[in-house]
Amino acid sequence: MSIFVHLIFNGNCAEAFAFYEKCLRGKIEFSMTYGESPMAAQMPPEAQKMVMHTSLAVGDFRIAGADAPGQRYKTPQGFDVALDVKDEAEADRLFSELSQGGKVEMPIQKTFWAKRFGMCVDRFGIPWMVNCSDPT
Repeated sequence: MSIFVHLIFNGNCAEAFAFYEKCLRGKIEFSMTYGESPMAAQMPPEAQKMVMHTSLAVGDFRIAGADAPGQRYKTPQGFDVALDVKDEAEADRLFSELSQGGKVEMPIQKTFWAKRFGMCVDRFGIPWMVNCSDPT
């Protein structure tokens, strides 16, 4: 079994995943719009270029995403995408890039459990936690 995150967007999934591919240094493995899918004829014209499914590989992990067609989009809530890195500089880089144009919920800083920890919501509305564990 594998577990992965599937994120829902309001028409900007392709832009978000291009950003995540660069920021997380991953690779988009698959992407299909509603217009490219077998269900294209059933989708309204405004949904044709929206992402039906995309998948980003980051090491051994995957992040998937899609645009919610029509009025089905809801603001993400009740979760954070959590990243745990070993290097403090990498934690700072990730936090800086993810929070740019978004909202910092907790600035990245040393905590009693981590060398670096911060929380933000990126410019696409996705909540993130960046952690750099302190094994001591």
